[in-house]
Amino acid sequence: MPAPFEVLTPEALSLLRTVAQAGSFAAGARELGLVPSAVTYRVRQIEDALDVLLFDRSSRQARLTPAGAELLREGARLLAEIDAVANRVKRVATGWESQFTIAVDTVISLSVVMELVHVFYELAPVTRLRLRDESLSGTLEALTSGQADLALGVALEASNAGGVQSRLLGEMPFVYAVAPHHPLAALPEPLPDDLLQRHRAIAVADSVQRGPALTLGLLAGQDVLTVPTMRAKLDAQLRGLGAGFVPLAMARPHLETGRLVAKETQRGARVVRISAAWRTSSHPGRALQWWLTQLERPATRHALIEQHRVPQ
Repeated sequence: MPAPFEVLTPEALSLLRTVAQAGSFAAGARELGLVPSAVTYRVRQIEDALDVLLFDRSSRQARLTPAGAELLREGARLLAEIDAVANRVKRVATGWESQFTIAVDTVISLSVVMELVHVFYELAPVTRLRLRDESLSGTLEALTSGQADLALGVALEASNAGGVQSRLLGEMPFVYAVAPHHPLAALPEPLPDDLLQRHRAIAVADSVQRGPALTLGLLAGQDVLTVPTMRAKLDAQLRGLGAGFVPLAMARPHLETGRLVAKETQRGARVVRISAAWRTSSHPGRALQWWLTQLERPATRHALIEQHRVPQ
């Protein structure tokens, strides 16, 4: 009988995942281009080596047992580690990361990030870029958990996270804004909390995956519409679905055309320090070095938080 380490190969883990996602051995076999008996035999080999049942065969469907689900969870982590090792090896050999992931908080100008991506690709690097939408504490978590190599728009104190370096992009002013037809638009200022509490707030969901989610500016008992991004929050407020603080740079075009109305609150103005963060490394890859070089330019940092084009 083979030992566990002999059967738990990347190919075997991929086969198990395919069967689980397909819902049956026959469907999994079709996706893999194999006959069902071959798939059944390979699964049985793994089960025999581990001395556990990975699939419940009491019905026509292939349903994971708790042991099977745990194996796939751990298997996904192992496959990610294998990819990470391969990436590190390739980086050592060429200097370029095979993949470079950027966590972009939804308060950051995506159009400016895309301008930088365009310039990056003109270098013709071997690095594949991946952008992740994040928000609030999830932006820093994506970096510290190893899911991103660079985080843009960190609003928390990044220096508190071990092995992380940061650079201030700038201070981002927020404005409390409502649609002109919203009930708060015509009321005298400053708006007190007890008045705001009676109206729905629009909030951006924290994309953090572990630990408590961060909420900003919400009042106890207040009705809340939660949206995934700051761009969605702005859209909801333009429609009069609720109120809340949004970055002044994002709101400014709508304030100038009258589609939004800025209101003072008793809480006063809100200004948030926004940073970029990355993991400390004695041998940073060339992609990280390139992005950090761009962030050394004051014009680039300003554009990322002020929604402007990067001056050429």
